[in-house]
Amino acid sequence: MAGRFPASLVLAGAGKMGGALLRAWLEKGLEPSRIRVLDPHPSREILDLAASAGFSFAAPDEPPEVLVLAMKPQVLDEAAALAPLAGGNTLVISILAGKTIGDIAARLPSAPAIVRAMPNLPAAIGRGATGAAASEAVTPEGRAMAETLLGAAGHFEWLADESLINAVTAISGSGPAYVFYLTECLSEAGLALGLPADVAARLARASVEGAGELLFRSPLTAPAELRRSVTSPGGTTAAALDVLMAQDGLAPLLERTVRAAKRRAEALSG
Repeated sequence: MAGRFPASLVLAGAGKMGGALLRAWLEKGLEPSRIRVLDPHPSREILDLAASAGFSFAAPDEPPEVLVLAMKPQVLDEAAALAPLAGGNTLVISILAGKTIGDIAARLPSAPAIVRAMPNLPAAIGRGATGAAASEAVTPEGRAMAETLLGAAGHFEWLADESLINAVTAISGSGPAYVFYLTECLSEAGLALGLPADVAARLARASVEGAGELLFRSPLTAPAELRRSVTSPGGTTAAALDVLMAQDGLAPLLERTVRAAKRRAEALSG
C-alpha cells in the first residue's frame, strides 16, 4: 500500500542504519526542508550530506508527523528526552533492535501510534529487507506512510504480530552475515583445492554476487527452480548438492543457525 511522505519528520540517530534510511528518503524525493536530524555526534558523511541536501540539525518547535528512532538500542532511556517531540498525532517508527513497542510506549506515552521495524544492512544500498509490526493505534494512513518510509530502502513486509520480529531478525536482520560467511567459506574451499588465495576469493565473491543478482532479476522464479536450472543430472553441481542436501547438510545447519539468532533476539527483548 503506497503512502505519502510526511510533512515533517525527525530522525533521532543518524548512524549506519539511520543514515541509510535518510539517504534513501532523499533519493526517493522527501524534501530536505521537512527533515530534522537529531544526533549528538553526526559523522562527517552526515554533515556533508546536510551541507549538500539542506536538512536541519535543529529540533523542531512542535511535534513532527513522524519521529524515527534510530539511536543505539542501549541508550533507549534517552528517548524519554524526545517526549516533547512525540505528540498524540505523531507516528513513531523504531528500528531499535530488541526494543519492543511496549518499551517505546513506556518512554513516549503521548504517542500511541508506534511501528517497530527490523531493517538490515543492505538498506545502505537500497536493497534492504525490512519487517515491521504496528501498534493498534496506527491508522491505515500511518501504516501506508511507514511502508513508504521503510520501503524506500528496499523490500518491505508487514508482520501480523510483533513477536515475529525475532524471526525476521534471525532471517533477514542477521541474514547478510550468513551470506558473507558463506562467501568466506567458499573462498577457503577454493584455496584448499589449490587455487591461489586471491583467485579463490574473487571467484567466490563474484559467484555470490552473480547468484544474488540473478535472484533479484528473477522475482517470479523460485530459488528451487533456479537451483534446478543449473543442476545437470549426474554432473558436478549435482554431486555437490548431494552433500549440501543430505540429511545432515545445509538445511538443518541453517535451521539451527536461525534458531540460535532468534533465541538471542528474544533474550535481548526480554
